[in-house]
Amino acid sequence: MINLPPAFIYIIGALLIPLIRVRRLQQAVALLIPVLAMATLLRMPQGVYWQVQFLDYELILGRVDKLSLLFAYIFVIISFISMIYAIHIKEMGQHVAAYLYVGSTLGVVFAGDLFSLFFFWEIMAAASVFLIWYNKTPTSLMAGFRYAMVHLFGGAILLGGIVMHISSTGSIAFNPFDLSTLAAKFILFGFLINAAVPPLHAWLPDAYPEGTITGSVFMTAFTTKSAVYVLARSFAGTEILVWLGAIMAVYGVIYAIIEKDIRRLLSYHIVSQVGYMVCAVGLGSEMALNGAGAHAFCHIIYKAVLFMGMGAVIQVTGRRNILDLKGRNLYRKMPITLVLYMVGAFSISAVPLFNGFVSKTMIVAAAGYGHRPVIELMLHLASVGTFLSVGLKLPWGVWFGKPDGSEDEIADVKEPPLNMQIGMGLGALLCVITGIFPQTLYKLLPYEVHFHPYAPSHVVASLQLLLLTLAGFCIYIDKLMAGKKSISLDTDWFYRIFGWTVLLFCRYPLNRFRNLVQLAFADKTEIAARLSKHPYALLEIVWYALIGQEKSMTELLQRTYNEKDYRVPIGIGVCASLIFLFLYALIYMRVAG
Repeated sequence: MINLPPAFIYIIGALLIPLIRVRRLQQAVALLIPVLAMATLLRMPQGVYWQVQFLDYELILGRVDKLSLLFAYIFVIISFISMIYAIHIKEMGQHVAAYLYVGSTLGVVFAGDLFSLFFFWEIMAAASVFLIWYNKTPTSLMAGFRYAMVHLFGGAILLGGIVMHISSTGSIAFNPFDLSTLAAKFILFGFLINAAVPPLHAWLPDAYPEGTITGSVFMTAFTTKSAVYVLARSFAGTEILVWLGAIMAVYGVIYAIIEKDIRRLLSYHIVSQVGYMVCAVGLGSEMALNGAGAHAFCHIIYKAVLFMGMGAVIQVTGRRNILDLKGRNLYRKMPITLVLYMVGAFSISAVPLFNGFVSKTMIVAAAGYGHRPVIELMLHLASVGTFLSVGLKLPWGVWFGKPDGSEDEIADVKEPPLNMQIGMGLGALLCVITGIFPQTLYKLLPYEVHFHPYAPSHVVASLQLLLLTLAGFCIYIDKLMAGKKSISLDTDWFYRIFGWTVLLFCRYPLNRFRNLVQLAFADKTEIAARLSKHPYALLEIVWYALIGQEKSMTELLQRTYNEKDYRVPIGIGVCASLIFLFLYALIYMRVAG
């Protein structure tokens, strides 16, 4: 029997890290925490554990089955790889925030009731926002604030749905919901915000590019994939998710193709790739749900590798826009980073022998087996756009690129620190292993797998798409790499405008109203302030009014309070006491005599 839930291993470990004063020991503990968590997972048989009585309800902190274990395994694996990548960071607060984030995500994965789910759901949002704020720039501060507001809004919607569900059913069990109820609609809406489903997705490309170099790597893995998990757990087979997922897949790549900021481009691909998973959850078949789980597993690894590669580029060059990097021949100065990045790029592009191929083809095939040709076509189009932007445009612009005469030399460019290279290397190695040996991944999936990714038809179809995309890129390379620095307007424009409108309203009409009220009550406020400084002034004003003596209120209030002026001589008190005692003694002796 396991004594401590994996979530609490991270949470307790996060709180212990700052208490350790020796830096090497801090680093050792930070790397040991995922090892302990994995050892715990490997010893967890399927079942229900850590049941806690709370009021009239039973909280379940450990519902263990193949679905929860699949997500838990990859969350722990990527936390270890990401911590290796980030271990050189001296600011321990980043590690604390990261592990609170990981621990709360594991809490969501193993939650068997809605109270526990919501509790860890909110810790997830609260911890992750610090990975943005630790970047300590005005842009990251504002992006973190917007991120927090969106997730607080989503949490409020989710809580409303949970309360309505409990009120109507009396149960807090986290099981599949009936979407015909209003409560289920609220809960679904709360999940979709974290899944970054358009038009509720703009927080992701707004916030993730502004995080710290290492913090953004953690953020790519947990929030959206935990949302995929809860959708698979509670809304599998919901038709609307099929279309929302397919739209996500296409929507994300369209924005990625026109984007020039390297981490913002990758952030849009999180939207696109999560779209495959959401679509698969909506399809609801065993093959589709296996595909959703497998793609979440693979996506977490290759997306971390991609963000690690781009993070390394930003760290050593100080630049994050393709137009500031192209034509500077970084491939000569950062060849290792380039090779490891391309492993991630081939994986996300579903190139055979890389892990994205063995998961993405399963989802596309599930759509085909379900006789959904439009959905299948949309997923294929998204795959083309993925290879075009992440596999071709981004590496060409960052490491190669055609000089246009405006290039300036970037001094001291070299490979990132060794630990960052090791982190990227481990992630890239997993991309290759799970791509060449897909059965190592398929054994972890919730249902028995009867899909063969390397069937000739799948390989040929994938290679055709990839070669046609490469040909199109070669033809239109100049147009794709041209352009000026700009900001792509997205749905966040609406709440930004709303926010600015509220701010302007507070700054002008509301502030003007406040000034008018302040002027109207200024005299009264000043009188109240003076009375608070002179406690006897009010009594004096009343006294002089009663006796008819004319003294202005202003004159009385302007007098400085001096306690000696109002102190009663102590002799009067002593004399009164003596008289009282004398009289008491006379009465007592007379009564006694």
